[in-house]
Amino acid sequence: MIDPVPNRRICMAIAHRHRIHISIPEGPVLDRAALKSAARAAIVMPAVFAFADNVIAQPQTTIFSAFGSFAVLVLADFSGPWRSRLAAYLALAATGAVLISLGTLCSQSTVVATVVMGLVGFAVLFAGVINGYTASGGFAALLTFIISVNIPAPLSAVPDRLAGWGLACAVAITAVMLVWPARPRAELRHAAARASAGLADVLEAELAREPSRFRERAAAARDAVASLRDRFLATPNRPTGASGSTEALAFLVDELDWLRSLVVPPTGEMPDGPGLCRAENQEAIAAAIAVLRAGAARLEGGDDRPDLARLERARDAVVEALVAEVRDLPADADDSALLDELEPAVRTRELTYAVWEIGANALLATGSAPPEVDQARRIGTSRPRAVGRLAAEHARLRSVWFRNSVRGAAALAASVFVAQQTSVQRSFWVVLGTLSVLRSNALGTASTIVSAIAGTAVGLVVGVGFVLAIGTHQSALWVALPFAVLLAAYAPRAISFAAGQAGFTVVLVILFNLIQPVGWKVGLVRVEDVAIGFAISLVVGLLFWPRGAGSLLRAALADAFTRSGEYVDAAVRGLADGGGSTPAAVARARRAARGAAARLDDAFRQVLAERRIEQLDIQSAGALMAGATRVRLTAYSLLTMAGAGSAAPNDQACAGALDREAEAVRSWYTAFGDALARSAPAPPPHRRDDDGARRVVRCLREAVADGDEERIRASLALVLASQQLAQLQGLEPALARHAAELAQNPVD
Repeated sequence: MIDPVPNRRICMAIAHRHRIHISIPEGPVLDRAALKSAARAAIVMPAVFAFADNVIAQPQTTIFSAFGSFAVLVLADFSGPWRSRLAAYLALAATGAVLISLGTLCSQSTVVATVVMGLVGFAVLFAGVINGYTASGGFAALLTFIISVNIPAPLSAVPDRLAGWGLACAVAITAVMLVWPARPRAELRHAAARASAGLADVLEAELAREPSRFRERAAAARDAVASLRDRFLATPNRPTGASGSTEALAFLVDELDWLRSLVVPPTGEMPDGPGLCRAENQEAIAAAIAVLRAGAARLEGGDDRPDLARLERARDAVVEALVAEVRDLPADADDSALLDELEPAVRTRELTYAVWEIGANALLATGSAPPEVDQARRIGTSRPRAVGRLAAEHARLRSVWFRNSVRGAAALAASVFVAQQTSVQRSFWVVLGTLSVLRSNALGTASTIVSAIAGTAVGLVVGVGFVLAIGTHQSALWVALPFAVLLAAYAPRAISFAAGQAGFTVVLVILFNLIQPVGWKVGLVRVEDVAIGFAISLVVGLLFWPRGAGSLLRAALADAFTRSGEYVDAAVRGLADGGGSTPAAVARARRAARGAAARLDDAFRQVLAERRIEQLDIQSAGALMAGATRVRLTAYSLLTMAGAGSAAPNDQACAGALDREAEAVRSWYTAFGDALARSAPAPPPHRRDDDGARRVVRCLREAVADGDEERIRASLALVLASQQLAQLQGLEPALARHAAELAQNPVD
């Protein structure tokens, strides 16, 4: 059985993050969706098995129909629109057919079986990085290969095996699509819609200049964005793919958090009113509100379309007005006064960029897109190039997916070799035992083994006791089988992993007494063989990355801050020279930062799934994750300015004015990442390059004095960049504090 994400722990983690006291009952809570799914399995799986056993009466077909229907009905759990679900189930059916054929071909040789098991195990587990469907169907696909390769048979057995698998898929897929079909799970979209609408409420209060309403709505918007982030992290798999709507939905989570940092000041107080270009600023904010509202309505299922063209016109109007009005500022105004006048327009420009991204991704997440969006982002399926990019981003030791895939492949290969070399009676139980307890680290593996052994022992007592009580009476076993399947399918999702393991053991005892009546002995064989698999899992867990998911989280945070700092540096330099001389360097930095962010998300999910999650300071870890996102999206904001046509100042002194500050930011975040990885004290905030900040203001004054409109535009872009770098410097003390809090509660 496969251990699901422990929802109880995630609830407690979220409560801890927000300092909320919640009471979760200790006993199991009725999960209606899980009960329906389990009941469907309890009806369909025994029916398929009975038909194969009594009508077809071919042992290979019988075995593969039983395990195939269990894999499709219990191990695979695809959500979303019915077309996407049907496509995923059909893909699983095709993959299973290939793996059954390959497994049968390899089953005659121990060496070949071992090597191919490792390769298949890695490929299937690592493919989960592509999207949630490949992750959800991975264990079901692996089960088909495990049974095929561990029950030696000649190639002539392939048709009978495929007949059993085909029967299982035909009936089980029909059942999951028609019998109590799962409704599309749109909770994340609804949460994103609430966050978008909440931020629109805040901007409306700001536009109306109502401080009390602003404070009230700001608090509600903060809660809505935090709830969105928590729901996103509580999903078992990151809802992203190589491209398309799922990726856009994941982007929305980061972008709404980014917008929240722009709309809601840390103090919670309403920002000062517009300085320069008042009317244009107000129109830009009104256009942003309209986009947020339309995006929220679309995410809730409506057909509204955000007016991104209006938002772009309003943003351009702000720039045009700013270029015109900055010329009228007193020449003798000090730098602080000048920046105060510019700040509202600078904020509006950054805000409109963020809102445009939110509107575009709301369209993409619902299957549409504006013409300006890159074609690759509109495609709902994973293209080879996009899949290759994802694989490259995760093909490194700091990736949770890579570590789990390598460790899982090694454990499965070792279990096949040991089982076949020791000639155990039912060798595939060894591999199933290994599959049951695959975890991210040695500690998690040991914890899962304890639960698995306890569950197996309970299931064995119940199953063997039942067999001893009724003997090998076929009718009684047939009556008991649906109830055993119901327990095996329902328990891991609604009760616990150990309960699911117990239910699965009962199913196996009954199933094999129906196939080949041997009484209580099948239970003893089950315990012996699975114990070997547990031992292999523990040894492999000890050998591969025994320090745990907590250490991996710190390493992922370190990498995210380092790559985001490098991205900021590259973006500033690209902006300074007009984006003409270093586009390749900026693109590399952007890809590296995005890859690090995805690996950090996976690592945090892994920590949430650990059995000692209560030891982690979720609030500090979440704040650090948000900080890494803030740095990365600041770089993206600078990059969008460079791409919007801001030409570089001709004066080389102006072009390089921010180089020292950008390098200082990069150096600090690199050092901070290193300190995080080692649980060492964070470096003190870096000393700001005030001379560089004064130089960009001087460049603006000189451009205004010359009346050169292009230089004014470019100088304004540098002023904005300078202010954004100042914001990152101001973020450093808070990040250092959260890092210190996280270090006080290490999880390894």
